[in-house]
Amino acid sequence: MNAKELNSSLRQFTGTEHYYRLHKEVVLTDGAKYLADEAKCYWLMDAIASYLRFFQPKECFACCKLKVTNESAVLTINDGNGTILATQNIEYTDFPLPEIDLYGIWSEEFWVIMLTSEY
Repeated sequence: MNAKELNSSLRQFTGTEHYYRLHKEVVLTDGAKYLADEAKCYWLMDAIASYLRFFQPKECFACCKLKVTNESAVLTINDGNGTILATQNIEYTDFPLPEIDLYGIWSEEFWVIMLTSEY
């Protein structure tokens, strides 16, 4: 699936009907799972989850941005107000989009990784 097709497909997700367990404390929404499946980027979901699981409960919202340049990327997680909580350089990626924003939301039981359109 090319970038244009993927972007078009992602627009259909405006909520979720199911949660898909990624880790004990992290689930994916329908849209996040679709992205992981179609872009073959479970590595991205795992990277985000690896940070979310260690945030204090007071950090109940996280903006997760992957920005791709050439064949490398930077994953930045912030609190939604511009305070950077984590940054990770990714040496190589074949992620099809130039960038993607995802949200991580604490649900009082587990973290939910979702597309911004599903918020």
